[in-house]
Amino acid sequence: MNSVLTIIVVVQVLSALTIIGLVLLQHGKGADMGAAFGSGASGSLFGATGSSNFLSKSTGLAALIFFCATLGLVYLGSHRTAATGGVMDSLPAASAPAAAIPSTTVPTPNSAATASATVAASAAAAASNAASAGHSTDPSNQIPK
Repeated sequence: MNSVLTIIVVVQVLSALTIIGLVLLQHGKGADMGAAFGSGASGSLFGATGSSNFLSKSTGLAALIFFCATLGLVYLGSHRTAATGGVMDSLPAASAPAAAIPSTTVPTPNSAATASATVAASAAAAASNAASAGHSTDPSNQIPK
């Protein structure tokens, strides 16, 4: 199924490049538009339309191939079967679990005293910040009255 999608994508890209090349090679109908306005020789705005040449027929065929490849990709993409499992389903089964690492605990000296000292230090720092934020003792910072 995957190779069919690859072939269709390659055909689509090649047909798109062919369309681009053929369109760039063709002589546009609007190239003689100046003659249509000034001379009055043509019956229509862009000149008389003649029979189609090899380039225009080839462009139409490449466009037909491009549209058919696009419809094929849409059909194959919408009718794709859903995968039954994930990536982990394709892994081999583990033979034995890894050995457990023994847990080591580091004893903390007097953890209650450390916590109370930290709380006291942070309270003192907060009080100091509150006091210095509202009132500055530096005379250069004072607003004269």
